[in-house]
Amino acid sequence: MTRPYLLAATDSSPSRRFYDVIVIGSGIGGLTAAVGAARKWKVALITKSVLRDTTTFLAQGGIAAALSEQDSADLHFEDTIRAGAGLCREEAVRILVEEGPLRVRELMEICPKFDRAGDDLVLASEGAHTVPRIVHAGGDATGMQVTSALAEAMRHGSRVQVLENEFVVDLLTNGGRCIGAVSLDLRTGDFTLNFATATVLATGGSGQIYSLTTNPRIATGDGMAMAWRAGAAIGDMEFVQFHPTGLYSDESPIFLITEALRGEGAYLLNHAGERFMVGVDPRAELGPRDVVVKEMVRQMQDAGKDFLFLDATHLDCDMLRQRFPNVSETLREKGYDLCHDKIPIAPVCHYMIGGIVTDVWGRSTLPGLYASGEVANTGVHGANRLASNSLLEGLVFSDRIVRDLDRYIVDMEELVRRLEIDLPGPSRKGNRPEEIAGGRRHLQTMMSRYVGTVRSEDGMLTALEELRRLHSSLQAPRADLEEYELFNLLTVSVHVVRAALLRQESRGAHLREDFPETDDANWKHHINFRLREAEDERKRSPLLEG
Repeated sequence: MTRPYLLAATDSSPSRRFYDVIVIGSGIGGLTAAVGAARKWKVALITKSVLRDTTTFLAQGGIAAALSEQDSADLHFEDTIRAGAGLCREEAVRILVEEGPLRVRELMEICPKFDRAGDDLVLASEGAHTVPRIVHAGGDATGMQVTSALAEAMRHGSRVQVLENEFVVDLLTNGGRCIGAVSLDLRTGDFTLNFATATVLATGGSGQIYSLTTNPRIATGDGMAMAWRAGAAIGDMEFVQFHPTGLYSDESPIFLITEALRGEGAYLLNHAGERFMVGVDPRAELGPRDVVVKEMVRQMQDAGKDFLFLDATHLDCDMLRQRFPNVSETLREKGYDLCHDKIPIAPVCHYMIGGIVTDVWGRSTLPGLYASGEVANTGVHGANRLASNSLLEGLVFSDRIVRDLDRYIVDMEELVRRLEIDLPGPSRKGNRPEEIAGGRRHLQTMMSRYVGTVRSEDGMLTALEELRRLHSSLQAPRADLEEYELFNLLTVSVHVVRAALLRQESRGAHLREDFPETDDANWKHHINFRLREAEDERKRSPLLEG
């Protein structure tokens, strides 16, 4: 089958580069994979922005791991399984919690700035954890500290070729396996065919399918979309996690107020000044995120308001400013005083639980293609991710990918160097910039209105029809970042809606007002999608057919 490439070729032939391993993305998953693989292999790390422009860099809370004498892998396993609402893959969770502590200790050798009290690590509490187990660095700046340290380790003493401001448009396949990727240099407009024996996708999530998200503008689901186009399976797309405490505003991205603040004792209040989580969950404000969000939605509907409040005014002010310097300063810049003001908050799109289906070694269903981090669906999160397991997942499974490369990689065959890649012809017409910008806003509005925290069949059918209309109104993209991103957002959005329509129950992060109960008898399983081998290769829209 001719794959539905997004690529719009230029009149000139693309250049070629050859590697053992290509890593796409520069969050914790990508950096860990690149640093590890470069010990033995020739590696390129490609990122469409700069190294620090990732969701990992923005992470505040920390990394969950059983590092204390009061904790154990078994306890962490039980908490993760419980939060996952019946859909965690137990083998993957067991690997996460048992290998996690060693991976975190190895990270501490690279990043020595984890917070300590004397010789002891400072461990924080977060939602649905039975014991404090969240390690953090720089107070609420863990992501910044970790990515900076990993990037520094990659730059010095490694053989990684770092390619910034280079957008990977599509994966290259031959003989049923991935053989690399085609990229667009955003500065020159030139395409390059990047050949490799193994390709690692670590491109992060797709939060930009919603109007209100904590994700940066670059989080457009590129990895999920290109993997689907290449024939890899994607799954659990209906499970999009909304974080309870996004600062209520119309900014984009929304400023996230870390869950660790509730771990230190901050309250969630309704408009009557009541702690509404007391009595809803035994852990009150530290209940699982899906439980908290569901009750927040009910409280907002009852009050006829779009926001509630986070209250830390009863906590020691010096502690707040020392423990949460980034949150305190950012709120101050936005006109709020964490020590004295009740902060308006609302649930906001935060994390894509679904993604590229992988096994416990990070291998996708397409040979030669691996995935790690938010772009991957390892099964560790089930239907609702446990707080601070995301950075741990990137560490653990990127390490496993590196170990599996020793099994997979052989010297690149001469055949690959002689391959003739049949790329599409140039797209001359394209789309006007205002059409692309308007299309992106319309997509985000539809997804937020109809496929947000609470969903119903009527609303999702409306959203699906609007997405189809948008897709049919667009010309094939030219070599333009904004056009490519919109097509990727469309691909991800359609699969989120289709999966959410299929799952006729409420489970974890997927809440349906027309099917409010969990239905284990019919729905305790995963929903995967894979591009069909269509007999008619001339079909215009495999996005809506696959």
